[in-house]
Amino acid sequence: MTVKLTPYITLEGRTNEAIRFYEQAIGAEVLSITTYGDMPDMPDTFTDDLKSLVAHAKLKIGAAELMLSDAPPGTPLESGKRVTICITTNEVEQSRTIFEALQQEGQVNMAFREEPFSPGFGDVTDKFGVTFQIYTELEG
Repeated sequence: MTVKLTPYITLEGRTNEAIRFYEQAIGAEVLSITTYGDMPDMPDTFTDDLKSLVAHAKLKIGAAELMLSDAPPGTPLESGKRVTICITTNEVEQSRTIFEALQQEGQVNMAFREEPFSPGFGDVTDKFGVTFQIYTELEG
C-alpha cells in the first residue's frame, strides 16, 4: 500500500501550453496525457477544439510529479480550485476510503468512480475548504 501527495494545477484551456513551458523551463517529462476527446462520455456538442483540451496529464519533474488539467468548458474555475492536492494510492478501495473520509462535512465536487485515466478517481473539498483529488494508480 502506498500513498503520495501531488500538486494538481487546473487551468482554463492553457494546459498544453503550460506543459510545453514546464518541459523547457524546468525539464518536465510528460508521463501521460488524456484529452477530453479521449473520454467516452463527452457530449456530442464538444467541438474539436474542446476535445483537444487536457482532461488529465501527469509530468515528472526531477523526483516529483505534477498533475494538470483544463477546466471543462462552461465550468467556472473557482479561485480555490486552481491548485489542489492530489492523493495517489495504488489500491481502489484505499482511494475510496480516503475519499469517503474527506467528504465528511465537506463537499463532493466529482463522485468517486472509474475514469479512463484512473480506475478510481474523485474530487472533494473537505470541511476546511481544502480541495483534494483522489487518484488511483495501479502498479505495473
